[in-house]
Parts: sequence; structure tokens; C-alpha cells
Amino acid sequence: MLKINSFVRMHNLVIDIGNTNNKLAVFHDRELVEYQVIKKITPQVLRSLINQYKIDCSTVSSVAGELNEVIDVLKEHTNYLGFSTGLNTGIKNHYGTPESLGLDRWAKIIAANHYYSGRDCFIIDAGTCITYDLLNNQAEYYGGSISPGIGMRFEAVHHYTGRLPKVGWNGEAAEIPQGTNTISAIKNGVLQGVVNEITGFITYQNERNKGLTVLITGGDAGFLLEQLKNSIFAPQIIHDPYLVLKGLNEVIAFEYVQKD
Repeated sequence: MLKINSFVRMHNLVIDIGNTNNKLAVFHDRELVEYQVIKKITPQVLRSLINQYKIDCSTVSSVAGELNEVIDVLKEHTNYLGFSTGLNTGIKNHYGTPESLGLDRWAKIIAANHYYSGRDCFIIDAGTCITYDLLNNQAEYYGGSISPGIGMRFEAVHHYTGRLPKVGWNGEAAEIPQGTNTISAIKNGVLQGVVNEITGFITYQNERNKGLTVLITGGDAGFLLEQLKNSIFAPQIIHDPYLVLKGLNEVIAFEYVQKD
């Protein structure tokens, strides 16, 4: 592994490839200086960012399959760090099957451990799926829960019934409608159901952890924040949209600087 002088400020390129969107970020140490959401990551996009910011190090979290083209470019032009659940920044990981733990979930745990150190952190990621993970104030992680995301629930209502229509969802932070017709009944059921699920999870965790910090991230975070802004949980909620990317950057900082 290349050793980098800890007094040198680095530019790091981190990439989060999800089920719906791909996110790229450039950090100058821990300062976010560039953020993009794009449908397709091409070698041209990567080379442009690498040249613009003179990238030192890079890493990728992906839920997708083959990434050879992306990784080849990063290996050629940067100090590439292969991200896995085997990389650890001081967390006691008690997850039973670490090899199947989602890389994005692990990156969020790493970010919480650094940015919210010493707190009981309950992380809610409202993306394609909704994930719930707890990192306690002793930096211990035992796992969490995975449930269908909002878009997936709308799709399922249509797919598994004969006559119910497909209802679109664009993530708008709108009011939940009353179920006065079929379309609004589906919207009410899905959206109110998600809110009830999330408030139920927070209530459960509050009963077991005093001073709980609730971190909300993901594409549908805006909707959740709108629904929870006047709730009893509002004072303990923090919206952190870059949590995965921060975790990836933290691994680079740990591996290339803190270990040296």
C-alpha cells in the first residue's frame, strides 16, 4: 500500500453505485468539493474529474455486478482502494454474515462512527429499499433491518393485483392524501404505511437507547423529513445526504493516513 504523508492534504474520489442512481464525490481531506448524481459512469467522466482535481486516492461502493471498466481507470490514474466489509476503522462488527452485508450499509456505519462518535446512532436510508441500522455508543454494530422502499411498494401493489393501477412516485415531499378514490387510497396506504413503519422503528430504538441520534439519508429522505418535521422525533433527527460517500472517504483517510 502506498504511504502518504499525513501532512499532505489529499483529493479523494469516492463512488457510490446504487440500484437507481450513481453518485460521485470529491473530498479535499474531509471537505466535500464536488458532488454529482449521474445515470452512467464512463471512463471519460472519471478521467475528467481525476484531471480536474488531481485525484490522489479512490474507492467504490457498488450494489451492481461488473465494474471492471470503472476500476481499471481508477487503478491506472489513482491509488485505488478496494472497498469491502473487511475494511474497518475501529468498529466492533458482530454482523453474522459480513460477506453479505451491503457495502453501502457498511459505509454508513463507518461514517457514523467518525462523524457522530460516542452516540447511539440509528441510521435510516430511504432508497430503493429502506434500511435501518444501529451503531451504539460503544462503536458496536449488530445489524438492522431491510424493507421495501417507497417506489418498490407502489410497484408491488400494481404487480401483484389484477386491477389496481400503477401509481407513480417521484419522491416529492407532499402531503399524504386521504384515500377518497383508488389512486389516493394506494398513495395513502403506501406513504402512511412507510411513515408508520419508520416512527415505529424510532420508537422501538428510543425505548432501548437514551439520547438516540437518528440519521436519515437516501433518495426519499426529503419526503420522510417533511412528514417527521413536526413529530416528537424531530429534535433527534439529522439529515445527512452524503453519509455513504463520507464513509468511503473515511476509509481512505484511515487506510492511507492514520495507519502510516
